[in-house]
Amino acid sequence: MGFVISRIDLRGSVPSGDAGATGDGVDRSLLPRAELDVEAALEKVRPICDDVRHRGTAALIDHAARFDGCAIERVRVPAEALRRALDVLDPAVRAALEESVRRARAVHREQRRTDSTVRVVPGGTVTERWVPVERVGLYVPGGKAVYPSSVVMNVVPAQEAGVASLAVSSPPQSAPGTEWDGLPHPTILAACALLGVDEVHAAGGAQAVAMFAYGTEECRPAQLVTGPGNVYVAAAKRLLKGRIGIDAEAGPTEIAVLADDTADPAHVAADLISQAEHDTLAAAVLVTPSESLAAAVERELAPRVAAARHRERITEALAGRQSGIVLVDDVEHGLAVVNAYAAEHLEIQTADAAAVAARVTNAGAVFVGPYAPVSLGDYCAGSNHVLPTGGCACHSSGLSVQSFLRGVHVVDYSREALAEVAHHVVTLAEAEDLPAHGSAVTARFEDGAS
Repeated sequence: MGFVISRIDLRGSVPSGDAGATGDGVDRSLLPRAELDVEAALEKVRPICDDVRHRGTAALIDHAARFDGCAIERVRVPAEALRRALDVLDPAVRAALEESVRRARAVHREQRRTDSTVRVVPGGTVTERWVPVERVGLYVPGGKAVYPSSVVMNVVPAQEAGVASLAVSSPPQSAPGTEWDGLPHPTILAACALLGVDEVHAAGGAQAVAMFAYGTEECRPAQLVTGPGNVYVAAAKRLLKGRIGIDAEAGPTEIAVLADDTADPAHVAADLISQAEHDTLAAAVLVTPSESLAAAVERELAPRVAAARHRERITEALAGRQSGIVLVDDVEHGLAVVNAYAAEHLEIQTADAAAVAARVTNAGAVFVGPYAPVSLGDYCAGSNHVLPTGGCACHSSGLSVQSFLRGVHVVDYSREALAEVAHHVVTLAEAEDLPAHGSAVTARFEDGAS
């Protein structure tokens, strides 16, 4: 096989209580996970972000040469390049993207919350309005692979939320002798054109996040930046959070598969490899009570990895500390383990998979049964593939229409409705030693006040 995927034996460590629903009692430090040292990367991205803040487009051009090996003269992609990319796009790829967009729109359109008004008392209402962010920067990575699907996953929910101004950024590619040299990958440009996005920038990494945060001569500042990236993108998001809103600090991609002896080992092996293909730090974890399944999956991995186009990358990912086979007592114990792990992608390949999946509390997305592989969600399930990583699924959600909306409370009270509750406001203001708060209410009922 050329590598050994590690085994972690947690049998006999069944947590007490109903841990299957929460993951309580599972020692998370025993579970495989990649190290993502965002703190260390902060000091590397700080001067990059400061440079973009002070020098704008000139800094982006210099960083394109330094990090991407591209000599570019401008950062914003010409409109003609977008049109041309769509014109020459492989018809089969275009059809696949169109279907991906259609399904994503169907799902995301239904996510948008509607305004609600509550009549608290006669004459007193509170309305919650959902207002889209005015302008967003959408980051699409372009390192070891090309991700037009990430264009779909970022742009569609933003459009369905009603965001008025969208800008996409993706690293420039070195393609000497072609019309695409110094531009983002043409398939990414084509996906942008297909979705009607006309503002695209050739900038990657931390410098792209800084561009959206501070603005440049070619790019107005945005209020929010979304999209996955490497550790430097994550570090820039952490550094600039507050200056600009962020979706999440995305780390290396990961899959966990909870499977019993009803699972097909060929399916499980193929799915583990599919995530390992992304990056050498990608995590692929099988959680199973079945030693026979574990052994069968190991046997399946050998020829599949050997035949894979990116076998070196896959081998390193599967052999890394972030990947492994975790042996558990039973599916109940396995459920506790995967809830503790809080995977970006979680597949349930067990008997009665839907019932098991219904008890998952911590996952970015859950894929139920043998015919819902993660790859389906990456492209054409209709769900979003921009998901929390590194265990953040225990407190964070994946990208959705709600990511681009803000809830604004509108308070509308009549004089009579305020008078009814005025004494309570005054009492609570005094209890907090903020008497002027109470006076702001009583002033409205002084002699002559209308």
